[in-house]
Amino acid sequence: MSEEEYAGFWIRVGAAIIDGIILIIILTPIMYLFFGSTYYHGEIYYDEQLGFIQHTSSVNGFWDFFLNFAVPLVATVWFWKKFQATPGKMVTKLRVVDAETGNTLSLGKCVGRYFAYFISFLPLGLGIFWIALDKRKQGWHDKLAGSVVIRSHKKEPVVFKDPTLP
Repeated sequence: MSEEEYAGFWIRVGAAIIDGIILIIILTPIMYLFFGSTYYHGEIYYDEQLGFIQHTSSVNGFWDFFLNFAVPLVATVWFWKKFQATPGKMVTKLRVVDAETGNTLSLGKCVGRYFAYFISFLPLGLGIFWIALDKRKQGWHDKLAGSVVIRSHKKEPVVFKDPTLP
């Protein structure tokens, strides 16, 4: 029996939730430092002194773009290249690999896979839900980038301390 299999929809959702929580924990204090308590994406936000304020831009300048778009892009691509997984995928024992060779993705495929997520989400997330329907459990972003996500079932041996040793 193989110790690896294609990673299914729900385990990948769990990994994405873990990654999202980590990003929120890291970026929220930084965003608060730059923008204070009045920072919100969207059309209307509430300022304690001014009341409701109409807001027309979904990006609030360079630092907003850098922290919300550039940092996640660079971090995700770096994790895929260095570890074949983001932290959430590491926790769930998943790896992103080349669909043909099983090796680490090239830098170009990593960047392409990241941007292909946007295509997967556009038609009501159909490209993401496709993971549940596909025989190799590939979402559209995986198909476009030539990647698969695999799950390891390799078990770690249980080792107890020898009671005769100090």
